[in-house]
Amino acid sequence: MKDEAKDIATQSIDAQAAPEGEAATKTPASKASESKAPETRAPAKKKRTRSSKAKDKAKAAADANAALEARIGHSFTDPNLLMQAITHVSALKSGRKRGDSYQRLEFLGDHVLGLVVSDMLYHAYPNADEGELSKRLAELVRKESCADVAKSLGLLDDIKLGSVGSSADARLRKSILGDICEAVIGAIFLDGGHAAADEFVKRNWTERMHKPRRPLRDPKTVLQEWAQGKGLPTPVYREVERTGPHHDPQFRVAVDLPGLAPAEGIGGSKRAAEKVAASVMIEREGVGGGNDG
Repeated sequence: MKDEAKDIATQSIDAQAAPEGEAATKTPASKASESKAPETRAPAKKKRTRSSKAKDKAKAAADANAALEARIGHSFTDPNLLMQAITHVSALKSGRKRGDSYQRLEFLGDHVLGLVVSDMLYHAYPNADEGELSKRLAELVRKESCADVAKSLGLLDDIKLGSVGSSADARLRKSILGDICEAVIGAIFLDGGHAAADEFVKRNWTERMHKPRRPLRDPKTVLQEWAQGKGLPTPVYREVERTGPHHDPQFRVAVDLPGLAPAEGIGGSKRAAEKVAASVMIEREGVGGGNDG
């Protein structure tokens, strides 16, 4: 009995001393609680990581959008219009309409571009007739011209495409550059009105208007019409010299008009040489209706 009483007394003392000592024995329940503690903190840490990544992604998107607007030269009140203008149908998520791509904006931009360029031509060439103005307009609003503007603005890498393959991706981006440019014009028109679209078109098309990339009309026709307007006879073309081998000849041709010094041109055929000769005379005499109007 004494031994049992001694054991009971010892247990009582140990129980009282345990809270004060650092090496007190821990119960199974407390150990389980401590082992679970890290698991309850882990989700909070992951949540902060996801939030940080989302903020970084949003900031990167905002920076890219601001850089795109700077290149275009228009700050959008509704950025969604710009995103729609550079989104191809293939990039639309399931359930979205084709109208959420650039297609509708392209339709609008095409007509806005035609109106603004027509107005530019009307005032820039007061002596040009309807036929010449129409030819100049067709040259300036063709898809290739719009694609050139898009390239100059660096829009190639901004186009949003779906999964179409790497090689098809590159080809498709180039093929729709002109459409994207017109869509951007449509977006600017909706966002900022006619004045904003007018400013964009004039900024990117004025130089092209004054310096077409290819002849608007056959130089021989231009020279003949000019001669007739001056009361002169039809220009006469004559072969001056033929050189080179039979399979690859070179022709030197001169064009004559009364009262004017002859003009010469060289080409791989008589007709090509005649066009060069006519162009030389047109430029020398300051004839209108050619590339420089």
